[in-house]
Amino acid sequence: MQDLRVWYLLSQAHAGSTILRRDRLGAIQPRCVFMSGVERALVAADPSAEALIDFVPCAFSGSPRLLRDELALDSCILTVSPMDENGYFSFGVANDYTSVAAHCARTVIVEVNPAMPRVACSTPLHISQVSAVVENRAALLSFGEQGMSAEDETIAGYIAELVDDGACLQMGIGNLPAAVCRLIGNRAELGIHTELLTPSLAGLVHSGAVTNRRKATHPGRSVFTFAMGDEPFYRWMDGNAQLYSLPVDIVNDPAEIGRNDHVVSVNATIQVDLQGACNSEFMAGRQHSAAGGQLDFVRGANASRHGVSVIACRSTARGGTVSRIVPRLDGPVTTPRNDVHWVVTEHGAANLRGKSLRERADLLIGLADPKFRDELARAL
Repeated sequence: MQDLRVWYLLSQAHAGSTILRRDRLGAIQPRCVFMSGVERALVAADPSAEALIDFVPCAFSGSPRLLRDELALDSCILTVSPMDENGYFSFGVANDYTSVAAHCARTVIVEVNPAMPRVACSTPLHISQVSAVVENRAALLSFGEQGMSAEDETIAGYIAELVDDGACLQMGIGNLPAAVCRLIGNRAELGIHTELLTPSLAGLVHSGAVTNRRKATHPGRSVFTFAMGDEPFYRWMDGNAQLYSLPVDIVNDPAEIGRNDHVVSVNATIQVDLQGACNSEFMAGRQHSAAGGQLDFVRGANASRHGVSVIACRSTARGGTVSRIVPRLDGPVTTPRNDVHWVVTEHGAANLRGKSLRERADLLIGLADPKFRDELARAL
């Protein structure tokens, strides 16, 4: 097989030993829309591999349109839940761009896995649309929380103070959003409209903090486009009438997000410059990840009545030797200065909305590690 172009986002470890193995690159041509540790490890082991992995800049919300309108997809391969009595498969933990690809590809190959939870969605896949079926009983990939740093705990505390009763939540991936969820378990009447559904958000549903009653979109249901967790979490998802999955171009549509009041969006970044612009995807001279849905939810929260958009990061990197608050970004602007609302580090939280460039610089220098503040002030 030659010239096999594979489009994907966020590969996981098994890809590195199979489809993205170094000796297969060339015959297989990766078209990566969101880089992960798999691609970074490939390039670290062999820098020449970087030329064989084509990174395609694209917002997560734009990936369905890219696959549907810009490409002629020959095949879509995906894992689904077992077929129901009416002949429909559920996309389970991965609706995102996968459902759109499955509905427009010429050949659709499904791996039917009983471990995949059945989740209600807007456009399930019917057996009549499927070209081939493979059965498998492998456990789904499991993702657990890592140990929390003191800095992350402090940052989570600042963010939790911005979450009021009735807020509609979007939480990104990682330990920090999980810590925020633990701190807001005493809130009432929360809602969920999120790109990523996690065990931490499920915990808020368990506790009764999430009811989804105040949402304008899909009231009574937690809306998401993909999910990552562990086996108990996937069992909780299976057949749960409180959950509803939609394609990412709907979930991440800023206009759709903004229909809900009190949206609180929490995302991480790599760098913030002294004007408030954020680089969330480029590190050490290379593409590190991608824009994902960050700007979608920043703008969605900004469009929401009483919405709050939070960009968070530790003030330093590389063991405290590098400041994440910088005079100029080292990579592309993921979230423009015009869109940034709150920036939070372990040294505090700053609301940049309505602030002049000078005021922003002063606030952001105050969020930097003290040993870098004089240097940053001289860079003005």
